[in-house]
Amino acid sequence: MTPAVRAARPAPLAEPAREDLRLEVVLGALSDPLRLGIVRKLLLESPETDRPCGWFGIDRPKSTLTHHFKLLREAGVTRQRQYGLERRSEVRTEDLDARFPGLLDLVRAWTPGSRLG
Repeated sequence: MTPAVRAARPAPLAEPAREDLRLEVVLGALSDPLRLGIVRKLLLESPETDRPCGWFGIDRPKSTLTHHFKLLREAGVTRQRQYGLERRSEVRTEDLDARFPGLLDLVRAWTPGSRLG
């Protein structure tokens, strides 16, 4: 993403500061397979672009998805921006790598039903 495009994006919604990220809260957010899959998809398929909820192709009620995306944001795993009526999400890669080195590598390597390690 070019610097001009980054500068034109809306400000992020409320989220914890990097220094306030807590491992137990981040792991709690990632403990649900649906949320873990959301983060993994963003990391693998859209590492530099924020994506709307519909991009994920998840067949769940909107209220359920809103809950999951809000939980990820409030835990500090994702960053959300409001574009009109649409919210788009991206993983807070730099913040999470700085606070918890290697965590996102585990998320990238995860597949449903797999055992890591």
